[in-house]
Amino acid sequence: MIINTIVIDPNALQRMDTVKKSNDHESINLLAEFNSCIEANNFLINTDVDLILLEVDIPKISGFEFLDIINASSISSPEIIIISKNKDHAFKSYSYSVTDYLAKPLDQGLFDKSINKVLKKLNLTNKKTETKESQHIFVKSNLKKRKVFIRDIKWIEALGDYVKLITTNGSYVILSTMKAFENDLPSGKFLRIHKSYIINLKKIERYNSRFVEIDNFQIPLSRNKKNHLSKALESSI
Repeated sequence: MIINTIVIDPNALQRMDTVKKSNDHESINLLAEFNSCIEANNFLINTDVDLILLEVDIPKISGFEFLDIINASSISSPEIIIISKNKDHAFKSYSYSVTDYLAKPLDQGLFDKSINKVLKKLNLTNKKTETKESQHIFVKSNLKKRKVFIRDIKWIEALGDYVKLITTNGSYVILSTMKAFENDLPSGKFLRIHKSYIINLKKIERYNSRFVEIDNFQIPLSRNKKNHLSKALESSI
């Protein structure tokens, strides 16, 4: 696994040492180095970063102030390794839920251990994401078993003894009751808003007291399902 990384340190010589250790590590892809948090923050707005190697003693905006900015922004939070010669920062750094703290001058062995911690955390996160993204069901349509990813389902429509499954890749007619098909879907992601319709909550574009709209298609909303829909949408955020 490759970790996209940036280094922030106002001290040129110490930054060079961190950069060298980063470039020598097989799992690190060093994207950039900065002497200020302001420059780094501008970079993060347009670039995905997995790890920040951060010195916290920085003029104007300190490393801890920078972490407050990241936590308060919509930027996805990267892993953080605090690097400092001030050991008093060690305890404070963990209150920010950083991955690790390293004292200067950097020890190669401790540096490698910290990177291994990052790798473990990112691998665990990726596995959870892959599991979530790969959720699927198999449906039988036109005498063939088809794999349908949960994320691709828009809505399900009743057709007598059949149901029509509408997805981002097309639609399928399946021999099933609405109740049976509903039981195969993961809880919390779908809602039956009408006797003839089950919708994917994540696909809703807009709704009112009578309709739910998905891809400009208006799906009727039963009166007794209005409150259910509001609560379901609140809990799915």
